[in-house]
Amino acid sequence: MKTSIHIITVLLIFSFGFAQDKGSRAEKKYHNYHYIQAAAEYERLAKKGDDSQETLQRLGDIYYYNSDMTNAVKWYGQLFSKYEETLAAKYIFRYIHTLKGVGNYPLAKALMKIYAEKFNGDDFEVSQFSDNDLALDELRNRQPQFVVTHLSLNSTLADFGPMYYQDKIVFASSRDTMKLHTRVYEWNKQPYLNLYEADTVQLGSDLVDIRIFGNNINTKYHEAGATFNPEGTIMYFTRNNYTAKNLERDSTGTNHLKIYRTQLEGGYWTFPEEVPFNSRDYSTGQPALSPDGKKLFFVSDMPGGIGGTDIYYVSIDRTGNYSKPVNLGPTINTSGREMFPFVTNEKIYFASDGHLGLGALDIFESELGNSFSLPSNLGPLINSPKDDFAYIVDEASNRGYFSSNREGGTGDDDIYSFRRLEPKCEQFVKGTVLRKANDQAVVNAIVELKKKDGSLIAAGNTDAYGAFTFENILDCEESYSIEVSKEGYDGVSEEFSTGKVLGETNNVPLIMTKELNKLIVMENGVLKIKIDDIYFDLNKADIRADAAQELDKIVEVMKEYPKMVIKIESHTDSRGSDRYNEKLSDRRAKSTGNYIVSQGIEGNRIESAIGYGEKRLLNHCSNGVRCSNSEHDINRRSEFIIVTLD
Repeated sequence: MKTSIHIITVLLIFSFGFAQDKGSRAEKKYHNYHYIQAAAEYERLAKKGDDSQETLQRLGDIYYYNSDMTNAVKWYGQLFSKYEETLAAKYIFRYIHTLKGVGNYPLAKALMKIYAEKFNGDDFEVSQFSDNDLALDELRNRQPQFVVTHLSLNSTLADFGPMYYQDKIVFASSRDTMKLHTRVYEWNKQPYLNLYEADTVQLGSDLVDIRIFGNNINTKYHEAGATFNPEGTIMYFTRNNYTAKNLERDSTGTNHLKIYRTQLEGGYWTFPEEVPFNSRDYSTGQPALSPDGKKLFFVSDMPGGIGGTDIYYVSIDRTGNYSKPVNLGPTINTSGREMFPFVTNEKIYFASDGHLGLGALDIFESELGNSFSLPSNLGPLINSPKDDFAYIVDEASNRGYFSSNREGGTGDDDIYSFRRLEPKCEQFVKGTVLRKANDQAVVNAIVELKKKDGSLIAAGNTDAYGAFTFENILDCEESYSIEVSKEGYDGVSEEFSTGKVLGETNNVPLIMTKELNKLIVMENGVLKIKIDDIYFDLNKADIRADAAQELDKIVEVMKEYPKMVIKIESHTDSRGSDRYNEKLSDRRAKSTGNYIVSQGIEGNRIESAIGYGEKRLLNHCSNGVRCSNSEHDINRRSEFIIVTLD
């Protein structure tokens, strides 16, 4: 199907240029927007061996502007292959869009990931490239919310831009109802656009009885993009800058688009008058009135915008005066193209190629409030790899219309009806498992996803980065848990609840500790690290190998709890003199502390290391009391008392 988003672009960037270019024949035709002829000229040059950056860019652009993604990706691919290092960001952006437009999502995702980093901080905003792998996959795999129907009214030429008017639909078409093919638009060799109306069989259904709309409206040039006040007595629409039967041009010879206003009087539309925020130096178009008629949204490439075309609005007071245009800002507008706004009491709908989408223009929605919410892609079926735009909806019935040049249509841009289904809210979960001691990944841990009642949904393992992802669909606003286990570690469980945002991925981080918690005990109201007895050689304070193995457990516990502070107490039995025992135990306590520090524990985490000799016996075996060796051994001990745990 020969696509014609050119007509959409023509109705914003889509202006007539008649600049007197003195370059080649191909260049002249390109600058005069005679794209069909220009493509033939440039392809002739390419066949003769001209693979210059300018020629490849021109060929890619011609097909991109005409939404011929197959040919666009061909020429942009050659451009990228030969001139990658010198390409402006917008050409990478267009190449990625054409790749998605022909269904080559793997390569598109790879380039998105690479250039998200390369263009970081670039004037060309590419925030849509961030986290592209999961975001684009989730978008493509999202549960469709729509039932879409192709309408019988569509012609082999362009039909698009439906708008409600009373119990009818007004739309733009390049069909030549007079059968006079004398005037065609050189961009795409089609007749110029006019406004038509059709009756609806029922709300959101097929359209019948097609006829030219209104009087004093259609001219020999383009008219499209109509919108009406609630009473149906005032209409705004888009037309070429056309006054007194002549086109007006800017200093470069370009004819831009303007918004015109007309009023219904006595059953006839008055002669259209342009709105005051038009200009001969830039385009305004695609008007859309708010439901109360007090704000007029529109699209423009006026200076000071964010991207190629931005969405603006003006307020209309009781006397019909307009405020200064206000840009909707970076939440809505991007470095790409934002087009075709439609406003309800709750949302704004628009088309964009600057937000993350399936290819070319996609349709988005944003909730209205004190500020706009982040735009949400309407997902598969309503959006396709090709251009999808001009969405209108009756939110009470969830029925409406939109335009698309997707495969399977009648000819060019076609109008489709849709019914929006009540979506089953679905979410996903991912996360990471790290070790508490050092924030290092816990690799190959077993991860289980469970329902609220504890029943298992799915199980998997962490990867080399400690990450896990479950592809299982989760219900919104429900409780779940993640349980993680690995040999040598204490098991951990984390509960989480899903929200109510369709397609959102919940991130659940988990922290594991080595299987050392059993070493932390409470004795007589004192928190301690309990290890097996450590032994020293007779009259010695050196740390033996067997003692080091036990002390390493203390080191592991302290690494697992990086804020833990301890104090070391060393004790002897009553055999030997009191003074000797006190000095020996003190040397052993300090030797123990030094060993722990030597294994990487900060010295300030050992509050003290003191030997108490036989001052703190645990039984009756004091000086002069006959006791067995085992009874004396009870008093020979080192204690590791926890001062601060976390």
